[in-house]
Amino acid sequence: MTHTTIPDTSASAARSVVRGDSTESVHWARKAARTFTDRLSPAPDPDLADTLVLVVSELVTNALRHGGGRFTLRLSAGPGTVTAAVSDPSPVRPHGRTPDLDGATGGFGWHMVRRLSQALTVTPGPGAGKTVRARFAR
Repeated sequence: MTHTTIPDTSASAARSVVRGDSTESVHWARKAARTFTDRLSPAPDPDLADTLVLVVSELVTNALRHGGGRFTLRLSAGPGTVTAAVSDPSPVRPHGRTPDLDGATGGFGWHMVRRLSQALTVTPGPGAGKTVRARFAR
């Protein structure tokens, strides 16, 4: 797992990149999302920071479980938006499934990501994989 942060966190050009291939890397992705929002200037609403951490956690977990076992997380911010983009090696698009109400097998994450994101896109690439982008109003 590697983490690269590009230090410019002004409203016009903030970026951070995390790569992971283990369940431990989910922790680092969440931490990177929290650190990313903490360093933005002007600071976003605390609810946005919490939402971003939750969505990042779900997207990278889904990439590990269903997307080929590794991910690249790119966080970016502009004057009016914050974006989390998660790439993985699988070309299969995410899809919702019936949640397991007993809690044994999940099924809640994609539904939650769709509800919490202001805009959500899935695009092919890089390579044979895909990138899921969740955008939030700042």
